[in-house]
Amino acid sequence: MSIFSRVITAGACVTATISNLLLVSFSLQAEESELQESEMEVIEVTSRQRKENIQEVPMAITVFGEQDIEDLGIERAADFISLTPNMTMVEAQNAGTSFITIRGLTQVRNGESPVAISVDGVLQISPNQFNQDLYDIAQIEILKGPQGALYGRNAIGGAINITTKAPTDELTGYAELDLGNGGLKALSGAISGPMTDTLNYRITASYKDFDGLIDNVYLNEKVDFQQDKNIRGRFIWQPNDDFSADLRIARGETEGGAVNYIYQPLFGINDANDASLNIEANNLGENDRQITSASLKLDWNISDVTAGLILSADELTEFLSGDQFPYSRNTSATSPFGPNVFDGVQTQYLDTSSQSAELRFTSDDDSDLRWIAGLYYLQTDRFISSFNGLDLGKGIPRVEKTPPLNDDISPATVFLADSNDNQSYAVFAQLNYDLTDTQELSISGRYDSDTREQTNRAPVSFDSNSGEVREETFSKFQPKVSYVYTGLPNLSLYANFSEGFRSGGFNQSGVGDLAASAGLSGVSDLYKAEESSNFELGIKGLYPDISTRFNASLFNTSIDNQHYFVFVGSLGAQVLTNIDEVSLIGGEFDFKTELHDNIDLYGSFGITDSEIKAYSLNPADVGNKAPYVPEYTVNLGAQFHAELFSGWLSTLTLDWEQRGEQYWDPSNTSARDAINLVNARLGFNRDEGDWSVNLWAKNLGNEEYLAEWVLGGFAHPAQERTFGIELRWNME
Repeated sequence: MSIFSRVITAGACVTATISNLLLVSFSLQAEESELQESEMEVIEVTSRQRKENIQEVPMAITVFGEQDIEDLGIERAADFISLTPNMTMVEAQNAGTSFITIRGLTQVRNGESPVAISVDGVLQISPNQFNQDLYDIAQIEILKGPQGALYGRNAIGGAINITTKAPTDELTGYAELDLGNGGLKALSGAISGPMTDTLNYRITASYKDFDGLIDNVYLNEKVDFQQDKNIRGRFIWQPNDDFSADLRIARGETEGGAVNYIYQPLFGINDANDASLNIEANNLGENDRQITSASLKLDWNISDVTAGLILSADELTEFLSGDQFPYSRNTSATSPFGPNVFDGVQTQYLDTSSQSAELRFTSDDDSDLRWIAGLYYLQTDRFISSFNGLDLGKGIPRVEKTPPLNDDISPATVFLADSNDNQSYAVFAQLNYDLTDTQELSISGRYDSDTREQTNRAPVSFDSNSGEVREETFSKFQPKVSYVYTGLPNLSLYANFSEGFRSGGFNQSGVGDLAASAGLSGVSDLYKAEESSNFELGIKGLYPDISTRFNASLFNTSIDNQHYFVFVGSLGAQVLTNIDEVSLIGGEFDFKTELHDNIDLYGSFGITDSEIKAYSLNPADVGNKAPYVPEYTVNLGAQFHAELFSGWLSTLTLDWEQRGEQYWDPSNTSARDAINLVNARLGFNRDEGDWSVNLWAKNLGNEEYLAEWVLGGFAHPAQERTFGIELRWNME
């Protein structure tokens, strides 16, 4: 049986199970509908830059509201991504590195995300910002398919809208304490209220300290330790009905482990399913990251048009260090490959700052013809350096913008550095027209231009190309056409076509020659822009009287020049290349229903059939599966509500996730088999709403698997079972 057939069979089984459960739900609810009619929440989203009913928006959207976030214990990006069909995320290497895959479009190390990330309507500027703790969040929206027409470059696979809780006009707040295994201690809280009759504030802060669970058996230390400190202030001033100002300032600091890889061939293994080996590097990897961001949104209502101005500034620095290939307990002098051959130390330093501005004009919501038009500008300065040195058993130096000279801790063997001056601008427009009371046609378009200038900052003693300046402009017009029909009872049908692109860029200068010297020919110092086109059909159902909603969609996506990461272990070189053409065909289904007054059921299923159609770097890989793409994702969950103790509502949530088989490289060298993860949460909420207690566990079955496997046998273990207790007090 072919892989596709197996996935179809699995999908049929899951679909049949879901269908049976829904039939039971409809039957139970039909019997009770005469006695009691329950109304399901109307979900409003801002996917198209204005508030709309999700049932009327012609695209696949997964939404988590405030209650969902609390009930499901969503505290990090990986928590909501695991609940989203056809979407996964790999967390490996360091805090700022995460690999999102959405409908087969993937993020690669040192590359841009395949989704645009928006927080309170302001786009993040670096993929290193995304993987942070989530706290005090009101709503999360995940948009599927290319969203470049609405969100610009890098929204090639979709977009994520995160909305934080807004300031209130009455004094309110909360405090929360979390304790768990691995020495977890976390504290978060918020206070919100009025400063004047027209100015409200909300201050939120969080602190987390985690000792870790994954052992380095040589150093006898935990390697996945982490400490997070965050603070955010949001202020909204609304002196009248026609003007508002929304100011958000945030600061986050993260310290933790990094570069916790195992080189399997050192132990005679090269298998993406083998999680039996232990980390035994003789140097403890470390990572620290600081993120500062500020944004100001100004809105004026002028007649029937709202003029909006968004200004933002972001600064991010991140440093990581660790043992170098082959990540063993040896020093350079005792390397298994010979004295001073590999087995060194490595560091990477990133310093990014940006400023952006967007001017947007939005028509009112009541007309048959609704429109949005605007301009966007982004200036980004980015410096990155990579250092490799000999391991003398004395630790790892902190190397930032210059290499250590005559260093007695670790003499440098490789130092690559460059500064990047990037400028992007865009012009965009969107037209939504009601053809009839039940039909809408939407046409959107955006032209993005991204100019990247890179200067080689490595000293000439390390790189003969020192001082070299390279410049390239990547641009594309990204259209989107959508149609939605809402004339059927409780159903809406939609279709859309969209295109997206992700900017190309430069590998560090000279890395192509270095790769060729290591036997990897065909790698270039420049990697091309990635482009996608997508056709999609979908149906949305909402039955308020029986508390049931569902969504289903089919998509066909073609990718040109998909980005792919190659690691040259012997050089410590990290390279981005292009896979010429990839085809993605798939679909997804999700639902939520009330089986009984105290039982809710939810679930989702996604399938992506990927195929490499052309790959000039290695033509033998044509016909293989695309890397980082699970064949399918399944998620099923149930919530049980009961009053076990007088005055306290108890909620038990059980959630099962399965990620299908996936390959990590175009050659399909080694596939990771399907993994199964179970999460559980038992909550007690006092009727007055002031106190709550939650017991939680993630990866309850303690599944052992590899979070990442890089071609050549570089394995990164996944975190084992975590559990804890959460105590929360709400000021009402």
